[in-house]
This record gives sequence, structure tokens and C-alpha cells, in this order.
Amino acid sequence: MDNNHNIQFDHINQFFYAAFTVDNVIFGFDGGDLKILLIKRGEEPFSGKWALPGYFVRKTETLDSAAKRVLEELTGLKNVYLQQVRSLGKIDRHPAGRVITVGYFSLIKIEDYKIQPSATGMAKQAEWWSLKEIAELAFDHDEVIDFAFEMLKRRVRTQPIGFELLPPKFTLTELQQLYEAILLSDAPPESNKLDKRNFRKKILSMNLLVDLNEVQEGVAHRPAKLYRFDKEKYHALQQAGFSYGL
Repeated sequence: MDNNHNIQFDHINQFFYAAFTVDNVIFGFDGGDLKILLIKRGEEPFSGKWALPGYFVRKTETLDSAAKRVLEELTGLKNVYLQQVRSLGKIDRHPAGRVITVGYFSLIKIEDYKIQPSATGMAKQAEWWSLKEIAELAFDHDEVIDFAFEMLKRRVRTQPIGFELLPPKFTLTELQQLYEAILLSDAPPESNKLDKRNFRKKILSMNLLVDLNEVQEGVAHRPAKLYRFDKEKYHALQQAGFSYGL
């Protein structure tokens, strides 16, 4: 008989007292403005308050699968790549008892996804909010957002993730507006612009943009040149030791 079946865990039962939740920080880029997806809670605690799309982890699922399930159930978003940010575990962060949350984040192109709030009542609404206009949130979700935002700013400086949020053909001004929205969205108005000359010099020196020999059409101002991001060249340079740093 396998003695492992008779193992007693009385000496560690005292530690099985906490619940887990997952909270998703979904950043979206929309025409120069960095936004975040929030839900209006439909249950206590904090019923009627805005919060991140988050909920409890079931006994039978992993943290990653719970994050994807909760996001889809509360907002309708599917197939979103989620990256774990960090966990928060203040003793009194949830009024029902000890609850540890694991934060996830993603950056998506808003127009590529359709929001469909949950019909269960947990999410009464789901809306995109400008990061600059977020009101007081439930629980400690402001902290979760702060950690995710800092990770986003680090990633956008070291990886060309921002190019996926732009049209296949874009101008250098559109590219700069994207980086300003992420890197300087929390800066005061007088310093929320990158130096145009230095930004373009840095971007063009990486040789990752293809000049399409085309210009904008149907614009009131002087048409700007159009470019595209060369993914194949980036991956080849990366394998050779290229370091993307903005």
C-alpha cells in the first residue's frame, strides 16, 4: 500500500486561509491617447465603483487561464496576450478576508477588439477610460495600474511593441504620438512632447523602417511620408545581438 495516501498535513493546514484573484490591466491606444479598460462593478464590495476586470481564481484553473477567462467573461475580449505583472497581498485589501491578487497587463489596438460586458451582472458596464481621467477605483487597483504602467514604459523602450498599434503604413508623427502617449502620458502639459528632431534621428538610425516612397492622401496639411515597420529585419538583427533602445 502506498503510504503517501496516508500523509497528514495538519502541520500546514493553518496556512490554507487565502483566496486568489486576477486583475487585468488592458491598455489601448486610440488616435494619440492611451486608454485603459475598466468595468463598473455590479456586486459588493464596491458595487457601482469602477475597477479593473478581475475576479476570483477557481480551484481547478491556473492563474494564467483564470486571467483569460475573467477578461472574456467581464468584457468579451478574447485571444489577448496577457503578461503577469506582480502580486499584491496587503492583509486588508479585501473586506471579505485575505485575498491575494495577481496582476496581468496587455497593450492592444482598440479598434481591433469589440467590448461585450458580462451578462451575469458582475460587470454592469465596460468602458475605455483615458489614463489621465481615471477616477478613484475599487480595492487597490490604482496600485495594480501603476505597476503595469511602469512595466509598459520599460517594454516600449526595449522592444518595438508599439508598431503593432499603428496602421500598416504610418508617418513619423504618428509614431512619435504613440510613444508620447505611453512614455509621457503622466507628464505635465509643458513636458509631454518628445523632441521631434532627436526622436526621428534615433528611430531612423535603427534602420527598422521601410520608406514606402508614398505620402498621405486626403489631408488638409502638407502630406507626410509613409513608412512601415520591417519585422523580418528586426528579428534578424535581434538574433545578431541588436539592442532596441529608445
